Amino acid sequence: MTELQFTALDWLLLFSYFGLLIYLSWQKDWDKQDEEGFLLSGRKMTLPAFVATLVSTWYGGILGVGEYSYQYGISQWLLFGFPFYVFSALFAVFLAGKIRLNRALSIPEAIGHTYGATAGRFSAVPIFVLVSPAPYILMLGLLFQYMTGGSGNFLWYAAAIALFSVAYVSFGGFKAVVRTDILQVVLMFGGFILLLLFAFQEFGFIGELWRKVPDTHRDITGGHDLQYILVWFFIALWTFVDPSFHQRAAAAESPETAKKGIFVSILLWSLFDFLTMFSGMYGWAILGAHLGEPIMVYPYLANEILPLGIKGLFFLALLASIMSTMDSYLFLSGQTLGRDFLANYFPETPNNRLTRLSVLIAAILGILLIILYPSVIDLWYVIGSVMIPGLLIPVLGVYLPLFKLNRRIVLLTMITSILVSLFWLAMGTIYNQEPYSYTFWGIEPFYPGLLTSFLFWLVGRIR
Repeated sequence: MTELQFTALDWLLLFSYFGLLIYLSWQKDWDKQDEEGFLLSGRKMTLPAFVATLVSTWYGGILGVGEYSYQYGISQWLLFGFPFYVFSALFAVFLAGKIRLNRALSIPEAIGHTYGATAGRFSAVPIFVLVSPAPYILMLGLLFQYMTGGSGNFLWYAAAIALFSVAYVSFGGFKAVVRTDILQVVLMFGGFILLLLFAFQEFGFIGELWRKVPDTHRDITGGHDLQYILVWFFIALWTFVDPSFHQRAAAAESPETAKKGIFVSILLWSLFDFLTMFSGMYGWAILGAHLGEPIMVYPYLANEILPLGIKGLFFLALLASIMSTMDSYLFLSGQTLGRDFLANYFPETPNNRLTRLSVLIAAILGILLIILYPSVIDLWYVIGSVMIPGLLIPVLGVYLPLFKLNRRIVLLTMITSILVSLFWLAMGTIYNQEPYSYTFWGIEPFYPGLLTSFLFWLVGRIR
């Protein structure tokens, strides 16, 4: 693959972007914000701001999406699109309004109000892992390594960008996240529209592409078996326990804004899925079928077909897609660890200060995670398969009476379900000969954990 060629204009655009992030996130009174203002922007978020921050935050795994669409084509929509549309719509109908009316500022606090302080405090641990910024730190490290000519270890670049985000998120709080997300969602769409337009010019329109790609790229299943597909559908239940959804619903100016904003977001996600899916397939057609690093298909394609100057705009789109999620997850993981967990053991320390410290801890742990699992899709799969089974029913039970667990067994439910999935994952890792395959006895680790949680719920309902 040809070496990346950047002009002074391309670099100027990139440095201007980082400067603009600092400008948008800086607040003079950063150390005087009350807790609701720091965590939820005072619950006054308007519909445009709600849509911009939700759309950009929920689409941070852009390089992972490119890796998948390059290898498997349109099944990206089935695995990474459709299930999330369905569960996002259900979230809007059944949960968004209730979350906005709930006085809790976070999921662990809501669990604590419903099931007791111990359950709330414990739930902060798996939620902290669930919103780890690790996948996004990994992508930024790889992207900057490529942008600088492949010199240096990607971990150094990843750490530098992560610490930059720690700085502006810690000072600006949730308001800074929302302001920067508005900029980033514009860059995301603009960059990929440009990439597709030049791909049309280089290779031909979508009809020509459709005739050239292999059958697996035109197969809606991508050649995967039903169990693997269903796992990703179940992992899409992530929507119900994802703190970014809860935080934005709680921060909306009204329950109606939260509901309407999610449906508008679904429309924009579907449009962006179209742009990213066909961009990955054009990558296969233009760059060839044997790309050494499929996760870098978008940067490689941009370097191949975009003219100098415009190339920098597309790399801004990639940065915006990733950083919009990383800064949100950094802030949420810091809030979860600091306010919802550490505050119980350091009651004399202000919650906002603990949150800022925990944002830094989250970044450091994220860097450690990418050393263990240097693949975006694997990080999503591993984290989701282990943590979601223990959180799903307890979180749903906070807002929907049907799923409410017996108070006496909710802590046992969370712990046991997570441990069962973790055990299954470990056994699959040890005994499975295929790399990055985690089935044990032919079963993915998500299922035993979720079944365990369901059995606890069923016993509680019977009793």
